[in-house]
Amino acid sequence: MLKSVLAASAAVLAFATPAFAQDDAPDLEPGLSAPEIDFTEWTLDNGLRVIAIQDEGTATVTTSLWYEVGSKHDPEGRSGFAHLFEHILSRKTENMPYNMIYGLTADVGGTRNASTGSDRTNYYETVPAEYLETMLWTHRERMLKPVIDQQVFDSEREVVKEELRQRVLAPPYGRLQRFVIAENAYDVLPQRRPGIGSIEDLNSATLDDARAFHQAYYGPDTATLIVAGNFEMDNLRGLVDEYFADIPRRADPIDLTIDTREPERTSPRSFVATAPNVPLPVAGSIWKGPEADSMDSVVLDVISAIMARGQNSRLYEALVRTGKAVDSAMFSAASEEGGYVASFAITNPMADADEVDALLKAELEKLRTGTVSAAELAEAKSELFSDSLRRRETARGRAFELGEALVSTGNPRAADDRLAAIAAVTVEDVQRVAAKWLDPQARVDMRYVAGEEDPSAYANPAPMPTFRSLPEATGEPLSVLPDGERQAPPAAGTRTAVDAPEIVEQTLSNGIEVVAAQTGDVPIATMTVLVPGGASTDSREKAGVAQFAAQLADQGTADMSAQEIAARLESLGASLSANAGRDGTFFSLTAPVANFEAAGEVLSGIVRSAQYPQAELDRERKRAIDGLLVEMKDPGELAGKVASLVMYGDAPYGSQSGGTSESLAAITREDLIEHRQTWWHPSETKIIVSGGIAPAQATGLAQSLFGDWTVGAPAPTPPANPAGDAQPVRTVVIDMPEAGQAAVYAAVRAIPRDDERYYALELANAVLGGGSSGRLFEEIRTKRSLSYGAYSGFADRADDAVLAASAQTKNETADEVAQIFLDEFARLGTEPLDEALLDRRRLYLGGSYARSLESSSGFNGIVAGLMQQGLEPAEAARYADRLAQVTPRDAGAAAQELVDPDKATIVIVGNAAAFIDDLRAIRPDVEVIPAEGLDLSSADFGLED
Repeated sequence: MLKSVLAASAAVLAFATPAFAQDDAPDLEPGLSAPEIDFTEWTLDNGLRVIAIQDEGTATVTTSLWYEVGSKHDPEGRSGFAHLFEHILSRKTENMPYNMIYGLTADVGGTRNASTGSDRTNYYETVPAEYLETMLWTHRERMLKPVIDQQVFDSEREVVKEELRQRVLAPPYGRLQRFVIAENAYDVLPQRRPGIGSIEDLNSATLDDARAFHQAYYGPDTATLIVAGNFEMDNLRGLVDEYFADIPRRADPIDLTIDTREPERTSPRSFVATAPNVPLPVAGSIWKGPEADSMDSVVLDVISAIMARGQNSRLYEALVRTGKAVDSAMFSAASEEGGYVASFAITNPMADADEVDALLKAELEKLRTGTVSAAELAEAKSELFSDSLRRRETARGRAFELGEALVSTGNPRAADDRLAAIAAVTVEDVQRVAAKWLDPQARVDMRYVAGEEDPSAYANPAPMPTFRSLPEATGEPLSVLPDGERQAPPAAGTRTAVDAPEIVEQTLSNGIEVVAAQTGDVPIATMTVLVPGGASTDSREKAGVAQFAAQLADQGTADMSAQEIAARLESLGASLSANAGRDGTFFSLTAPVANFEAAGEVLSGIVRSAQYPQAELDRERKRAIDGLLVEMKDPGELAGKVASLVMYGDAPYGSQSGGTSESLAAITREDLIEHRQTWWHPSETKIIVSGGIAPAQATGLAQSLFGDWTVGAPAPTPPANPAGDAQPVRTVVIDMPEAGQAAVYAAVRAIPRDDERYYALELANAVLGGGSSGRLFEEIRTKRSLSYGAYSGFADRADDAVLAASAQTKNETADEVAQIFLDEFARLGTEPLDEALLDRRRLYLGGSYARSLESSSGFNGIVAGLMQQGLEPAEAARYADRLAQVTPRDAGAAAQELVDPDKATIVIVGNAAAFIDDLRAIRPDVEVIPAEGLDLSSADFGLED
């Protein structure tokens, strides 16, 4: 079941900002503000800009290098090239063999990645602070001594093609996000081309193109180094001089400036785009937008908030709450030279798309020709400020907010300036900007529907411009130096000691356990309320009750309607999420500390008296069923559903937590109220509060909000043996002929969270599929370029979990990936694990855990999970010690017993014709089941009837 169809489709659609409606709110809620980003800036003689953000409260440091080179700089005929080069530059240097960077980060407890946008490419790592010098050395290597050879070029090009299939061709709305909108948002700017490129352009690219791109654009004079975390300023200055001051500027620099600007669109047009895996039609419009550093861009963010963010927004009220649309969106995408505004709705299949389109346009015209209330404006501002607070909760978050604003404006204070500009937006600004940029005469109307893929149907009639070509590369490419000649990376410095936050525990008189910790100084906090009654309590006939009860709890309480709840929370800059896991239900509220009590009062009312009004239930049930149509068209989503069902069969854990179309249709309001009254019991409730709030204030708040909550019913008893008996080994193929990529799972029965082998299996799994240094990633992506990524993991459960390996690959290689999974399962259980390898994996796991504990949401998630499984909160601080006690024999024994390829069930969702014969050579007893009409209510998929 989906709360938001658009959010499920892909993150690129999550550009929308907040929305609301009251009549008496001030410009900002009292006390709501975001602290400025405090930084030190200097520039080296070679042009490298350096920004340092100190934070003594963290034990980590983030190093990020931002090149002002983005997808808008892709050469003629080479769309996606900046992104391809981002992959290439991460791989080899004279002193770093292929993918050594993974080990230098993951093996010391850090993480790394890179990303490409229209205006920039960034490369970043977050590591324990003592590895600052090591990371600066790697950035020097990649700036000065990159190895761009045929091997890395060919390998990364194949990986990028798999990324394109996974993010664009496989998801139902991937083409809309990546191809259709940009093609019609721009006429002349290079942002018209997809940043991820196309298979054709990627295939036509050459190694010489890559070398030319590097020489033209990459150098200290196009880069900004941002260092954020725990470091000593004088030491950082010295290290920056040592590793970067001698790097020369580009020898033959190409100007990064793009002088082209979009012409004004003076007459509307429309198009209909088709794709093979579109479950629900989309109707909407696109306009051109202003440059990122303009005041109009700021106002458009506020407008998008008013129109489409939250359940109290105008589009939600007009389209979703009325049942006409499953979801709606409006967002402004800005870049340095100009951007676009898009607004659209996913149509309810029972509604008329023309009517939905007309309603959407009517709401936009009301905005353009009418006025917004002071309350709507204030709520939008509050939400945008809260967004910034969430980002600024960690040093890494502050670095990214500063960096993203900098590369689109050239101003390191642009992020703070933007907040000041948001605060200054007036009702008159909204009307002026809406009238200017949302003119119906400048609009492109679009429809996105099911059909054969035909790019010509949505092609922009404006001729595609010819973009710049680059000078040919000069000189000879570098190569990795031989063993014995390579410079070793600098050793770690002195370990930074940071006190862990004090954890305060208290039990209220009604039995509620409260855990509080101050995890930072930024004035934002998170409260998580954990109650029993997860998806394992659902009957199979009414699967989805627990999830529905959680997600619809904010649709009305004893004294507030759904609209009033949305308006109140959004005006406070608060966000509320609810989710029913297998073993329990989580409510998580994040809000500025200044508004935390007021937001908590709403949360308390929701947990204690959710009413599930019939009209709201009927609407959300229909949305959920429509959302399932989207999930069933996504190979990765569907594979996960099938794997859970096959691994648990008819046991409680095997039910679909989001329900099926049939089970959702059967759920009544009485079912939801009965679930709440039965399972949400104060004596079994736990509350965790963390963030920039003192423990005494947090526990006092928990007492005032929940201390008087009592119920007459006895405490509930959780289901016994929810995992049921181990199921037979199966090989299941869900045939989806139109799938743009195949999703592959291999799964084995694992153990409960409180099993004494838990940490041994955790460590063994880290060897197998933990991140980009795991064996699965190494074999499938690094060595063979078969997938964008391959991983494994298992959930923390009260009863037996499932350990699953997963990857997405082109349909033709699904069988090959499945065989690698089985081979690596066998290797893990038979090849001895040495202590040095386990030490690296301990650091990898411990570092990830520690980073999560730095944010309020991460801290709450970990502690709530522990408490749900019957463990004490202090266990969060013992994670590294528990891993240290695991011996190679322990980890090997757990792997041998549990990760056995002969016990592994395989699930593949994809175009069976492309791989079925080869798969049968691996597993002759293959079950092939059509995706169309698939029944997920029972382990036999309804076929035995």
